[in-house]
Parts: sequence; structure tokens; C-alpha cells
Amino acid sequence: MQQINHKYNDYLITSDKAKADIVAIHKWLSKESYWKKDIAFDVIKGAVENSFCINILFNEEQVGFGRLITDYTTFAYLADVYIVEEHRKKGLSKVMIELMLGLDWVKALRKIMLATLDAQALYAQYGFIPINNPERFMEFSPVTTFDNDQNNM
Repeated sequence: MQQINHKYNDYLITSDKAKADIVAIHKWLSKESYWKKDIAFDVIKGAVENSFCINILFNEEQVGFGRLITDYTTFAYLADVYIVEEHRKKGLSKVMIELMLGLDWVKALRKIMLATLDAQALYAQYGFIPINNPERFMEFSPVTTFDNDQNNM
């Protein structure tokens, strides 16, 4: 599997999981993101272990992250992309996305999806478009569904 180890100015952008600071990733996602507020550490740890991850490091400190949830063959879901506030507006998210999308195995995927509240313009630069036929898509949340079933017993 292709890996990423790219120097960009004073940053290292790498897919080396040994360089991922799970504590820092969890802290940012659980405290700063709108999509994973208060998420448990073990959930983030498992998500990182089971995804293709990109880490952005500045002096070995985790300042950015993103991951592809994927089977590495046909499909991927881009998730948990962030850059710490003080490191924004330096082109880091663009470089991260370009490096990810430039991998041979990623270029061979049939589809990459994502959900975003406010970064449509960023992703549109790379060819992401609104979902065709959104009426065909459904979702299921087992935790919510089964918790409600147990509460109704």
C-alpha cells in the first residue's frame, strides 16, 4: 500500500500511523469539531487504527488530520479532516487532499464520499459534487436505534 511522507514548508504530512498522536486527535475532535463532540477516546483510537490516516505534524506536534474509511479497492469515505486554528490558511488542507487523492490506489476507487457543513468550496476544487440521486441514500444508526429499543422495553 502506498504511503505518504511529504515535507511541506516546516510541516510533515505523513500516513505513518506510528506518528499519529491519538490523544491530540481525540482532544481536537471531541472538543473542537462540530461532528464528534464528546466522542469517547476508544472510538477515535479504533477509527484511526481501522482507516487510512493522514497526519500533519509541526515540530512533531499533531496540527492536522484526515482519514479515509475504505476497503482500499472500490470505495472510501473522507472523514475527520481538520487543521488546528493557528495553522490554518497555509494551504495544509489543500496539500493533504491533493496527496490523498493522488495515491494510485485512491485514483482507482469507484467512489469517494464525504459530508461537510461548511467546506463545500474546498472539496469542489477537487471534483467533489453534491450526491446524485440523494433519495437513494439511507442511513442507520445502530447505537441510537438499539438504545431507544432498550429504553422502550
